[in-house]
Amino acid sequence: MGEVIITYENLYEILRREKYRVELQKIDETFYQDVVKYLQEKTAILESQSKKNSIFASTELEKTQVQLKNIVKILKELYEKRENKIVQFALFCSRSKNAQDTSTMLPEEFALYSSLKDTLDSYRDGILMQLLQSKMPEIKAMEQKDLKIEEKTDSLSIQVLKDIPEFVGPDLQVYGPFKAGESADIPHIVATMLINTEQAKNESS
Repeated sequence: MGEVIITYENLYEILRREKYRVELQKIDETFYQDVVKYLQEKTAILESQSKKNSIFASTELEKTQVQLKNIVKILKELYEKRENKIVQFALFCSRSKNAQDTSTMLPEEFALYSSLKDTLDSYRDGILMQLLQSKMPEIKAMEQKDLKIEEKTDSLSIQVLKDIPEFVGPDLQVYGPFKAGESADIPHIVATMLINTEQAKNESS
């Protein structure tokens, strides 16, 4: 896949697809990185225009300000559309107990999905399953695994399938960037996320 250049027009198109299609839409793995760069460039342009004293510069400044406001609206709506789909998907997966395709999720979105599904599973087992056995609900506290300890003792060797920019894992630690073809030993929880989103494969498979 070639370099992705974020523009106002393709941001709007990404939002339009997300709004009018039921499934979570696939977007480039570098989307967040590209958006941050785009916003930084727009902000720099805005600052440059604000220092000029001409009618033309004033008009351009106003246009850029309006565009930035619209970009913020697009990003907010896009996030909330995808967030809603991920919440509904986690609920469906918790109820059906079947593995589902998560390849359209960005790594940060997969972390959200995993956290939601684990919580839903815990409460479903503690309330509904208990009642169906004629027992009082019993909510077990989510196992407080020390993720930092787990990082050291529970790792998995993966082969990276595509370039992956720096990202925050489910354990809130920063990983990457990784290059396609690269091998890495990373915590199991992070490796699973990359494998499920088809960005890497288990090196032993």
